[in-house]
Amino acid sequence: MTRAFVFPGQGSQAVGMGRELAEAFEVARHTFEEVDDALNQRLSRLMVEGPEADLTLTENAQPALMAVSVAVMRVLQSEGGIDLAKHAAFVAGHSLGEYSALCAAGAFTLADTARLLKLRGQAMQKAVPVGKGAMAALLGAELEQAQAIAADSVDSALGEVCSVANDNSVGQVVISGSAEAIDRAIALAAERGLKRSVRLPVSAPFHCALMQPAADAMAEALASVTIAAPVVPVVANVTASAVSDPNVIRRLLVEQVTGMVRWRECVLAMKEQGVSTLVEVGSGKVLAGLTKRIDKELSATSVGTPADVESFLKTL
Repeated sequence: MTRAFVFPGQGSQAVGMGRELAEAFEVARHTFEEVDDALNQRLSRLMVEGPEADLTLTENAQPALMAVSVAVMRVLQSEGGIDLAKHAAFVAGHSLGEYSALCAAGAFTLADTARLLKLRGQAMQKAVPVGKGAMAALLGAELEQAQAIAADSVDSALGEVCSVANDNSVGQVVISGSAEAIDRAIALAAERGLKRSVRLPVSAPFHCALMQPAADAMAEALASVTIAAPVVPVVANVTASAVSDPNVIRRLLVEQVTGMVRWRECVLAMKEQGVSTLVEVGSGKVLAGLTKRIDKELSATSVGTPADVESFLKTL
């Protein structure tokens, strides 16, 4: 099997997400209702109507993006007979998308996934006071260059943190940490000739050591949740290698909160194992775009709307 299904992370949300799916497919509508019931929240209404500021809140964006991804996957299963065990070599997801991947592959129930992501979003937001942390994209940077800039930007006497959060693709590396260190890193990146560095509009410094309180909260939550072996291996963010053992999955999801998302390496690892096509499942087209930058030999497609579903099923 030369296909892998991948699931987007935060930043792919948009007001209106899931509306066409719910209108066209009963299984999508039921998926959104199931998430609403699990959270005791009308998340599906927020997804469709906004306001954007509320949808973008981490505690809402994370379960909302997962809900759309799982809805699309269920539509593919019901309309096209897609069976991950037969039609995919791997699944993987970017940050919160790893939970979507695990849910799609049967490791988590949908209700548990929704509750875990709601908690994860809340815990990440609470871990660092607003304004104390920041993230920035270093455009044109290679991983080692970004790591050096991050390390050289920290005033260790003040207990600052700055590290690589996401290795997304060639020339797109995201750093995360203390706000002052991030500002220094942006200035240093300019001095070292990077074409552009920009602060990201995020509410917390994800995937760095400042997130340890959130990692502790997720360790406690995950300890009481049943994890089944996924029907296909999941390529984990923090190791960029395939995993199927539920106990290892549990540990890696905790490490993921403070660890670097090694997305570029995840994609290349799947290619090394024979994958030639990545299918992005859910809202937006971010991962498909990154795939083309990571390796031009890989093909990528995004499936998030009824029209996408129809065209994708014709390729099978």
